[in-house]
Amino acid sequence: MIEYFSANIWQVWAIIAILCLILELSSGDFFIICFAFGGIFAAIGAAFDLSIYWQLAIFAFFTLLSIFTVRPIALKYLHKDEDRVSNADALIGREGRVSQTIEKGSYGRVAVDGDDWKAISHDGEEIEKDTRVRIIERESIIVTVEKITNN
Repeated sequence: MIEYFSANIWQVWAIIAILCLILELSSGDFFIICFAFGGIFAAIGAAFDLSIYWQLAIFAFFTLLSIFTVRPIALKYLHKDEDRVSNADALIGREGRVSQTIEKGSYGRVAVDGDDWKAISHDGEEIEKDTRVRIIERESIIVTVEKITNN
């Protein structure tokens, strides 16, 4: 078995590269893929019968090269919206409709995109049912809203 792998070490490098590509799919930060690039070039070196030391040097060189060149380019072009908010934070600025009157100094309910949120008025005043509101803040599961004025 050891003789087989020593004669076909390129397969080991190919397996390493494939495993790194699979791991990259779960992380998405373009770091592990750099090791896959190193593994691909080491497999090419192994196919040309280079010694294991040369293969390791090729692996290290191309891994580092891709970390410092390929990764920044990939991050720049593929992660353009890093400041993009998601989940409940994406509610801020959205418009909705009061589904249960927000009592003065108390809570009510606001429907936004099919979800119903516990809400409080920004200025502490009552907001009637079916009034259009804008979410301006979120604290846990309670959103703070203000009336939308028609100018």
